[in-house]
Amino acid sequence: MLIDDHIIDISQDKLDDLRERLARTRWPDALDGAGWTYGVPPEAVRELAAYWMDGYSWRAHEARLNKLPQYTTEIDGQRVHFAHVRSDRADAPALLLTHGWPSSFADFSHLAGPLGRDFHLVIPSIPGFTFSGPTREPGWGVRRVAAAWITLMDRLGYDRYGVQGGDFGSLISAAVGRAAPGRVIGVHLNASVTAFPTDDGAGLTEAEQERAAGVREWEKVSGYAVIQGTRPQTLSYALADSPAGLLAWNLDAFASWGEDAGGLTPDDILTNVALYWFTGTAGSAGRLYKESMPDWAPPAAPDPTPTGIAVFPGDTTVRRYAEQVHNVVHWSEFDRGGHYAALQAPGLLAGDLRTFFASLS
Repeated sequence: MLIDDHIIDISQDKLDDLRERLARTRWPDALDGAGWTYGVPPEAVRELAAYWMDGYSWRAHEARLNKLPQYTTEIDGQRVHFAHVRSDRADAPALLLTHGWPSSFADFSHLAGPLGRDFHLVIPSIPGFTFSGPTREPGWGVRRVAAAWITLMDRLGYDRYGVQGGDFGSLISAAVGRAAPGRVIGVHLNASVTAFPTDDGAGLTEAEQERAAGVREWEKVSGYAVIQGTRPQTLSYALADSPAGLLAWNLDAFASWGEDAGGLTPDDILTNVALYWFTGTAGSAGRLYKESMPDWAPPAAPDPTPTGIAVFPGDTTVRRYAEQVHNVVHWSEFDRGGHYAALQAPGLLAGDLRTFFASLS
């Protein structure tokens, strides 16, 4: 199958349309003093929308992202976009990096420099997301994406490789390891969503108890996942028509999981939101939740593939529960960074990746 070059080049008329839509935003009312208790408050969205109009430079970030060699190919009937950063070391191992929601391949642009010598980096966009979207048929859940990634690595000539991912990327990366035993040399995860409490928590340390409690806290604000997992089409009309609506929807996740830990900038958030907006893929990206419902069930036994897990502030991963799913041979805990580690602490994540994969050689 053909692999075509891809350059990001958003037309000026799309930029002008975005600015006009933001300027005409019809803002909702809000309860006085409610803060974030009912969701994202108008002042937070207004502030970021104003910066999107008059401060943020899409062209600067477009140029930055275009420094990554990018391509598209067709796999299983779906266009797949990916960046492919080759190391100048011919013997460097390959590393497949998978983003989550509401992120994009752009998150890993911060890792390309630190890791570009140590690994050949393959950074795809999940089908349905940005330049790999929209999807045109149902069924693009975690396992189907994992199968597409294996095909992609075959097509690029990589017989052996490591995988890494956070958030939904942790599910997809683990699924690649299960589907390609012997070929995946190791699985590295952060913001792992595969390890949930399965007992009363007796014997957990105080820190582990806090992480386990974080799962229950997430359940209180998981309405976005319920909607995207059940009625994604209904939501998509608002996300496709209103950039302020899309900004608010994605900002809720970025703020809830990343803001308190620091290191997540307005430009990081807006670059991701802009990629969804310009490609018109917010709706199809959200469908990943519904398509992946059959894939949520935990496996019957741990995957034997060597697995490394990095735990950043705010993560809910507990080793006891992670070991019920993975063959954990490497465990790291960090006091800075957060859910979006590739954005918030790229140096720490890069260092942990080097340490983990070096231990497997």
